[in-house]
Amino acid sequence: MPTTTAGRCDRGVTGLTAEEREVLYALGCGLGNAEIAATLVLPEQVVAERLGRVLEKLGLRDRAAAIVHAFDCGLVVPGQGPRRPEPGNSAARRTGTASGPWLSVSVLGPLRTTLAGRPVDVGPVRQQAVLAALALSPRRSVSRRRLLEDVWGREMPDGNVVPVYVYRLRKILRLGERPDSVIRRDRYGYGLVQGIAEVDALCVDDLVTRAEEAERTGDLPGAVRLCAQALELFRGEPLAGLPGPFAEAERVRLTQRRVGLAQRKADWQLRLGRRLEAITALSALALEEPLNEPVAAMLMHALRRDGRRAEALAVFDRIARRLGDDLGVAPGDLLVRARRAALLGEDAGPGRGRAGAA
Repeated sequence: MPTTTAGRCDRGVTGLTAEEREVLYALGCGLGNAEIAATLVLPEQVVAERLGRVLEKLGLRDRAAAIVHAFDCGLVVPGQGPRRPEPGNSAARRTGTASGPWLSVSVLGPLRTTLAGRPVDVGPVRQQAVLAALALSPRRSVSRRRLLEDVWGREMPDGNVVPVYVYRLRKILRLGERPDSVIRRDRYGYGLVQGIAEVDALCVDDLVTRAEEAERTGDLPGAVRLCAQALELFRGEPLAGLPGPFAEAERVRLTQRRVGLAQRKADWQLRLGRRLEAITALSALALEEPLNEPVAAMLMHALRRDGRRAEALAVFDRIARRLGDDLGVAPGDLLVRARRAALLGEDAGPGRGRAGAA
């Protein structure tokens, strides 16, 4: 089998983006472009583009040379099956061929942690909050002082409680029998080892990026599908039950993120003419967010465009009452314009892209 130099192998691993390494890994597993597209949930055109970038960056002639390179760099081991190029590489997970333990941290609901696919109890709630703070701070270190402020707020304890909690987490989340730790320490503080954990909130970010890419290329059905996958990762109130200012702020941010994603998905559905799906989703969202004026206005416009003006006006009446009863305020301009459009039967609605920021 042809070989490459050590330097070239290093460039083959570190010179590629995570997405390009996924494609190289899947290619080394023997998958064709269509199979890679299905595995990574990507359009074949995107797979072909990424493969082209892999060949260009590595200076390889064709896909056969790329397969050889995948073996030479150890992404795929002859006679032993493939192995993942980095801990947590999604291509390895999707093909089900990754070896070794795998850490997953889910924050889009009550904190849930699994190691090698098995649930793990990571201790009391403040210890869980420490892990959540590290998981939601990718690619940067969090100082001991910051963790104290984020998790304990004004109730900061005396003593070295943070190092104690980190020690316990390292012990609980140890990678098999090896001494490796999933939590690193440097001069700036603590952080999860890069690439060691899958965090559902970060997976949402990746899916949204891919959805936006699909929208830019005119693939609205693909954008809707990817957005739906992101929304499916939410399991309830983010970080439910965890104490501290950080968890409280992240609960608000991630909840707003979910609402914005639902609005964006509905906007794309409306642009595709899938009004019933959009109205169903927006109606459920309006019940969950009874004081959210942009959601109510979007639902009103969708109902009006579907010829359901009376229902659109009923939505206005319902939220107007709630705003008055709960907050003592009148409906804002957005709702007033939506009501006027419903009364006059106007076709003007919220501009595209004005759905909640995702």
